[in-house]
Order: sequence, then C-alpha cells, then structure tokens
Amino acid sequence: MASDEGFSDFYYEAQDGLKLHARIYGEDNGRLPVVCLPGLTRNARDFHELALRLTAESPRRIICFDYRGRGLSAYDSNWQNYNVGTEAADILTGLAALGINEAAFIGISRGGLIIHVLGVMQPTLVRAVVLNDIGPVIEPAGLAHIRSYLENAPRPADFAEAVAQQRAIHGDAFPALAEADWQRFVRAIYRDDTGKPVADYDPAQINTVLAMKLDQPLPDLWPQFAALSALPILAIRGANSRLLSVETLKEMARRHPRFKAITVEGQGHAPFLETGDLPERIAAFLMGVPNPGPNRP
Repeated sequence: MASDEGFSDFYYEAQDGLKLHARIYGEDNGRLPVVCLPGLTRNARDFHELALRLTAESPRRIICFDYRGRGLSAYDSNWQNYNVGTEAADILTGLAALGINEAAFIGISRGGLIIHVLGVMQPTLVRAVVLNDIGPVIEPAGLAHIRSYLENAPRPADFAEAVAQQRAIHGDAFPALAEADWQRFVRAIYRDDTGKPVADYDPAQINTVLAMKLDQPLPDLWPQFAALSALPILAIRGANSRLLSVETLKEMARRHPRFKAITVEGQGHAPFLETGDLPERIAAFLMGVPNPGPNRP
C-alpha cells in the first residue's frame, strides 16, 4: 500500500545477500511498468515528482531503485562492487522479485549506462528507453567535472547552506531553475540527520571516481546502443551539458530508426525531469509504447 507520500517501500536481497531498496508508485493495472534508474551517487528521490506526475497522467506501476550504497539500500563493504555490471544484476534481481519481465526504462546518467547493459543482458526485458543526458560516448570533461565535485563535495551545516552551496556550484549550468527546484534538489541528494544534511551515499564510492583514467580514451557503448535499435528511445540533453555532446546526440539519431531527442535550455547535466513540459513529453512517449499482452510479438 502506498504511503501518504504516494509510494511504498520495497526491500529485497541481492544475489550476494545485500539488502536493497526501491520505491513503488502506482498499481499494477496491466499497463507497461516503468523502471527509473538514478545517477552515480543519487537515489530514488530524484524521481519522486516525476513518478507522481506519471502515475496521475497515465496510471501504472513505477519502480524507482536505490543502487547498493545509495539511499535506503545497504552499503557494500567492498567498494569495487559499485560498478555498472553489479548494479545491473541488482536491478534484474529486484525486478524478478517483483515479477516484472518487461518494462520501459528511464535512466539518468549512470542509470542510462545500466540500461545499455540490461539491453544486452536481458533483451526481452527492455521495451522502451528514456535516456537523460547520457549516451554511448561520455565526454572526459564531464567526468572530470563530476570527479572534481565529488572530491570536494561541500559539507553544509544546514539545509539553507546546502541550497546556497549547490547554487554556487551548479548555478551557471542551470540558470533555468527556480528556488523551489533547488530546494527539491537538495532534499533529494541529502538525507536529514536531525536537521543536518548528510550526503546520501556511501563515501567509499569516491574510490570508483578516483579510479577513472581520464587521460586515456574512454570506451564507448555503441555496440550496446545497437542492441537497443529495435526499441523506441527518447533522449534528453541539457543544453549546457558537459557529459553528452551535441555530436554524440546527432550520431545516436543517425544510427537509430526510432529515436527522438529533446534539448532542455537553461539546464546542464542532468536536466530535472520534473521541470517544464518534460513530464508531459515523457508521459506521451510512454503512452506510445504497447502494453504487455499475450498477443504481443
């Protein structure tokens, strides 16, 4: 049963026994469910407003995952398990526990990378894809920015200071955001520890960022992207993004016959999916995907 906040908590065990968490919005009503996958150090709260909008406009079940070491999922004692392959396997385990064998997927940044992997690991699972500011090619400048931010992540004394810090760090890339957007953003990335904001992820994840070799060419995911070629894809790019280039977006469109793209002005990496007309455009995209059924090929 959903809480007063519009969702219920779902806990399950990964294959290695780690206790993991997801939020579930809406009900199983026969429509294709939607699986939401957050960014590198982010959590299910990033999707709260979008999930509420989607369940209101197109009622269906929406599952928003906390990866291991984020949100309400347990921390892993081995930081090397914070990788896309392990996290993809965790998602498969959670969906199996929920009895979901096909879904549309929305992935923000790292979540989009996981979708590329899922499309290879279990092709029949993925029916449609929304990629938020991520593609087969990751720009080193964008990764360098993320690493710099995480290495020097601020430790605010209270939530007002947290809002001021985040605006100072990211404001140039996100001039379109209003005060309410910044407030919501801060409440998503920090948990409330008796009034003090605490970053809601395992600090050991910084090791995965430090291990990146940004002075060497980064591997691309074009083969994995090709595995999604039969699926409808909606790609969203922040006009000020440093992670997903205009050139990569154009190449994605050239290679994919069922590809649509949206550029969000006044936002960087990654656009807030609950802002502007994005909820309506995402809902319309999802409505165009056939629901599961015994006669579907």
